[in-house]
Amino acid sequence: MTYEAFSHFAGTWGLVLLVILFIASMGYAFWPGNKQKFEHAAHLPLDEGDKHS
Repeated sequence: MTYEAFSHFAGTWGLVLLVILFIASMGYAFWPGNKQKFEHAAHLPLDEGDKHS
């Protein structure tokens, strides 16, 4: 496999892989079941006291 062929292969399939990973991460972030977990994490810096949840 030449450098040019490998570069073309990596450029094409690398882009496809990154798009799939982006879609998967957005799906995870906006999945309705994760809302409570993310809201809890968002309020952790604002909680007063020394308790760690």
